[in-house]
Amino acid sequence: MRASSVLCRQLNCGIAVSVVGVDWFGEGSGEIWADVFDCQGNETQLSQCPISSWSRAERSHAQDVGVICSNSSLALHDGRVRLSGERECEGEVEVYIHQVWRRVLLDSWSLTESSVVCRQLGCGSVLNFYGSSSSSPEHSHDCVMGFQCSGSEAHLGNCSSPQTLNCSSTQQLSITCHGHESIRLVGSGGDCAGRLEVLHNGSWGTVCDDSWDIKDAHVVCRQLQCGVALNNQQVPAWFGPGSGPIWLDEVNCEGNETSLWNCSSQVWGKHDCQHKEDVGVMCSDGQRHSESDLSRAELWKIWC
Repeated sequence: MRASSVLCRQLNCGIAVSVVGVDWFGEGSGEIWADVFDCQGNETQLSQCPISSWSRAERSHAQDVGVICSNSSLALHDGRVRLSGERECEGEVEVYIHQVWRRVLLDSWSLTESSVVCRQLGCGSVLNFYGSSSSSPEHSHDCVMGFQCSGSEAHLGNCSSPQTLNCSSTQQLSITCHGHESIRLVGSGGDCAGRLEVLHNGSWGTVCDDSWDIKDAHVVCRQLQCGVALNNQQVPAWFGPGSGPIWLDEVNCEGNETSLWNCSSQVWGKHDCQHKEDVGVMCSDGQRHSESDLSRAELWKIWC
């Protein structure tokens, strides 16, 4: 967002609203001239920002960046989403349209649109959606309905535009996503250490250790609310091979994401791995092991 703010300022397009991927504007062509800009955010031109010495091993146009500035028409309907419930991945759906947060009506909504919202929020897959009575009558004029998604979108803004209307219906939309329940660590007897498994299409599968590093592990531990990852090179293979599908490969996180679903990876099920390469993770809250499943000697060996 700091680099995007500089770009929008340079183009006289206001301030940065959102950083988006190729799902919005498609892939480019030709040379990929730069990877990571280390901007402070107060520069007047992007050329004043140093280029990070860190670079991806393999860069492709599938990672081309897009930017939405506040002076663009898209900024009026940027499709940002939030859930107003007490839990991170559950609550009344609110979408940012025409510079106002508006609640969404249940009418014309389906499981397809729900899956896009859960994916956009980094909350995994949708568990259910339902209508609920308005909890904020003072905002009764701020409602929308009529989103139409195909289900493959990464952002609600990619779906067809909704209709803005008065909240005459009492059925405001609420969604419950799987949240951190769509990933788990197994094989240790506790919740915060083990072989990493992810839920996709109703089946649990594993993650290949190709390109896996401590930044990826940090994201898993954060999503599971298990502290930070322990930097132990033996951890990935410690918990042994899994079974069933290998769902993810070439996971590449920056390390500050709130969910594994915000990180880049190969498409679901595409890999060149065997289960002996399944990822394992040990988090700092890994003392939540069950000593009935792991002996004190085993626990001590893991911690060392």
